[in-house]
Amino acid sequence: MTTDTLAQVSAVGRYFAVSCGPRTDAADFLPLTDLYGEQAVLEGAVEAVGLRLGTDQRRVAASTLHIGTAARLWSVALAVTALTGEVPDLAPERLWWRAAQSGPIDLWLPERVAAARGDEVPDALYESVVVRNLLPLDEAMRRHFRLSPQVLRGNAAATLVGAVHTLDARAPDAPHPPLPLVTALLEREPLKSAGTLTVHPLAYRRRNCCLYYRVPGVGYCDECVLNREKAPA
Repeated sequence: MTTDTLAQVSAVGRYFAVSCGPRTDAADFLPLTDLYGEQAVLEGAVEAVGLRLGTDQRRVAASTLHIGTAARLWSVALAVTALTGEVPDLAPERLWWRAAQSGPIDLWLPERVAAARGDEVPDALYESVVVRNLLPLDEAMRRHFRLSPQVLRGNAAATLVGAVHTLDARAPDAPHPPLPLVTALLEREPLKSAGTLTVHPLAYRRRNCCLYYRVPGVGYCDECVLNREKAPA
């Protein structure tokens, strides 16, 4: 994966941005393995999200951090695949992060990343994002914040669809269309039981809620099961 590819990916939008190579502020970053495996690091990140949102509900802040992290991972993985046909190996020990002042977490690859292994592209995407990253993050979120598996799988599926929505809008001429990959991924657990995908027009309906509506002053997400205005006719 070249720096030119990462520049193209980053240009899609802020959830797609990822830097590579030496940084003068490298000391501000930690590997994603620390977020997944170090309780103090995860709790500190959740607390920071709660302060930013203005809520003292730890489960709400934890779910918000989870959905933001899932969105970042899917966005980078799908965009690289759509532009190059190769799936990036987003091993959590090689992908580093830091909290941002606002918006999604910052991502940094200290070294250039090779393509993930897998006979089929959906297999490689599933391995790179779900197995290597989301499953250990989910386990930590359940253990420390008691987030339900239903919330976590809904977050993962909804952000996958959100990533392809953005790619369709901002990189419509990508040489490797991402929608067939997304539909294949949504046939696999834990994503399969999270909701329903409509292709024409592209939309997603969760069977669960990410809890964000509990933040003061916000409403339901478009895909939320509690959003009756967006419910299927």
